[in-house]
Amino acid sequence: TPKAFGRVYTEEEEYVRSLDAKTGASLKLTILNPQGRIWTLVAGGGASVVYADTICALGHAAELANYGEYSGDPPEALTYEYAKTVISLMVKPSNSDNGRILLVGGGVANFTNVADTFKGIVKAIREFKGELLKSKTSIFVRRGGPNFQQGLVAMSALKEELGIPIKVFGPDAHLTSIIGLALGNQEDMTDCNEFVFSNSSSMNGGTASSTATASPVVLPENRTDQLFNRNTRAIVVGMQIRAVQSMLDFDFLSRRDCPSVTAIVHPFASSDSQHKCYWGKAEIMIPVYKSISRAAQQHHDASVVVNFLSMRSVHKSMDDIFQFTQFKVVAIIAEGVPERQARDIKFRAAKLGVTIIGPATVGGVVPGCFRI
Repeated sequence: TPKAFGRVYTEEEEYVRSLDAKTGASLKLTILNPQGRIWTLVAGGGASVVYADTICALGHAAELANYGEYSGDPPEALTYEYAKTVISLMVKPSNSDNGRILLVGGGVANFTNVADTFKGIVKAIREFKGELLKSKTSIFVRRGGPNFQQGLVAMSALKEELGIPIKVFGPDAHLTSIIGLALGNQEDMTDCNEFVFSNSSSMNGGTASSTATASPVVLPENRTDQLFNRNTRAIVVGMQIRAVQSMLDFDFLSRRDCPSVTAIVHPFASSDSQHKCYWGKAEIMIPVYKSISRAAQQHHDASVVVNFLSMRSVHKSMDDIFQFTQFKVVAIIAEGVPERQARDIKFRAAKLGVTIIGPATVGGVVPGCFRI
């Protein structure tokens, strides 16, 4: 990728760029704050964004040292070089006396060999044993995917071998659980056990221990500086069933008390109806209305509209949406909305105090709260 305008890369960033150019996999690194105490080695572009957002949402943006990701099944050698580069930056002298935090996270991989990539990370950690101990680094691991057991066994064994504080979790732990654990937000951490290496473990598996547990991070319920919280309800305009189900799946995995989608508007429906969706394994019915006004009148708790209407219809639909003061955020998915219409939408929204996301948005996510 080309350099961002006005951006001067550090020596370490340039080195990772050179590694990235040598492989079909992805290796990315951006230094945000060299003095920060929270460092990440996250697998996957999506997971890396979620991790960074969660750290910021928990009030630790100023302590986040880097943003980056490795994905696409990089070989062990390149993963080692990438991990070594990040760790070498992390253990440099810092203004903080609170110790460092290294988050080795990621989702459940589709094809990346977790065992191989973790071999590279383990090798890098061993290499910096002395510096990690001196800088009082604690390591938190969460990963799943092909051969993840072998990877977690190797990582867990480091705790005994090196004497470095390491907590290891598998895919049964929530994606961002290690962040809350690392930052001391341990409310309701009773859902899964730490993956611990023992003498009876083999490279085909490991044993579970109840010495530490992790669960989804707990975010503030009513933060005034964010658009969404765990109680946010939305009306989806357009019969986009896959998108609705994806939002509900996110809600269920985030352990929300209720679905974020409270109703669907289908302008071409012959009459009001209901559509069957899934809440985990249970079936639920989402009301479907013919008009936005009808949906708004029936669902006063909805403060967000996710508008999937086409570029030809979205401007007119905003006339109906702006009639209701309950709507504080509108996400417009459509591409190709004429600039004049987009400007008009933005102008009217600003007068009404409504936040517009889009047009042509790809969506967004607030970890543990809401997903478009």
